[in-house]
Amino acid sequence: MKDDNTPISRKAFMEELRRYQKGSVTRRHFLGVTGLGTAAAVMGGALPGLLPTRARAQDIGDRVVLATWPNYHDAANFDAFTDATGAYTQVNVFGSNEEMLAKIQAGGSGWDVFVPTNYAIPTYVEADLIEPLDLSKIPNFDAAAFEKRFSDAGTIDGVVYGVPKNWGTTGIAFNSDKTGGVVDSWKAFFDGARDKWDGRVMVHDYQLTTIGNALVYHGFSFNSVDPNELAQAEKLLIDVKPHLYAISSDYQPAMRNGDAWLTMCWTGDGKQMNTDMPEIGFALGKEGGEIWSDYYAIPKDAPHKEAAYALINYLLSPEVNAKEALAHGYPVADSRTNALLPEELLNDPIIYPAAEALSPLEFGAAVTLTDPNRAELMARFKSA
Repeated sequence: MKDDNTPISRKAFMEELRRYQKGSVTRRHFLGVTGLGTAAAVMGGALPGLLPTRARAQDIGDRVVLATWPNYHDAANFDAFTDATGAYTQVNVFGSNEEMLAKIQAGGSGWDVFVPTNYAIPTYVEADLIEPLDLSKIPNFDAAAFEKRFSDAGTIDGVVYGVPKNWGTTGIAFNSDKTGGVVDSWKAFFDGARDKWDGRVMVHDYQLTTIGNALVYHGFSFNSVDPNELAQAEKLLIDVKPHLYAISSDYQPAMRNGDAWLTMCWTGDGKQMNTDMPEIGFALGKEGGEIWSDYYAIPKDAPHKEAAYALINYLLSPEVNAKEALAHGYPVADSRTNALLPEELLNDPIIYPAAEALSPLEFGAAVTLTDPNRAELMARFKSA
């Protein structure tokens, strides 16, 4: 946080603005670092009309708090939602489902909407932490428009707890100018980290993918909880750790500035970087890895539930969802949205890989979220 009165430089301001627009930092961080938080508070007190009002919000309140993933939204859509409803969207960014779950379990998260991945939803339901959705308040959700393999995890025992946001894969982003070409193997990824790419490789701060891809390196299931197989994955991760650039789920800055040359990467991040810097490519590990789907959901203790329903419904409008897809580069399972997207996007191999490339991939399994051995392994890896 900015804790002095030194003006922020134009360059630093633009860097922070871009991170905020991409969803890599929260609104609170952005306002604090740039000094705009104090200005907004002062001006808002002097001129209340600058702030959203409950009257404009049509009984949904003046805000909605969204917990989501980095680089996963079009900030312009949040501004348009505020214009339409008077409720502004406060974005909290997280790097793993474990972080989200721990925050909600602790109570008082203040979240109205969050974005869990398919395998996490059963845990939320079992712990009674997630709201059964009233679909009458989400008229823009049309179950028939969604491909079932990317939407069915939101429904448990006939009750809908989550509606689909996006799907994607977890692969490898690589700077081909530095790596000498495509990196499409977890063996090449981990072996290269300890050799020719020493100090230039990043892994997620997220046990599912970091442990999962280390398991795949050895030919095991991405979702394995077998103690012997986990021990082999741990050995690989401990061996590679001294050679890593960083353990972080916010890897775009380091890839863009050239500090990192390779990283575990989600689909949309790969597309965003490739669009801006064509030398950064994206490939799936040929040995296997993860395919996933994310959902909009509402915590049981959400303080602004009407605003939560309004935001979800707004973002599921095909027209708005198409703007989201164009901004973040993640594939959408909604046929109505896809009908509005350009052919070049629908045919992009980063966003929509060939079927044969998807076939070795696995959806995350619910047991991996709560398995103590995987949690302890990740803790040992990070502290080693």
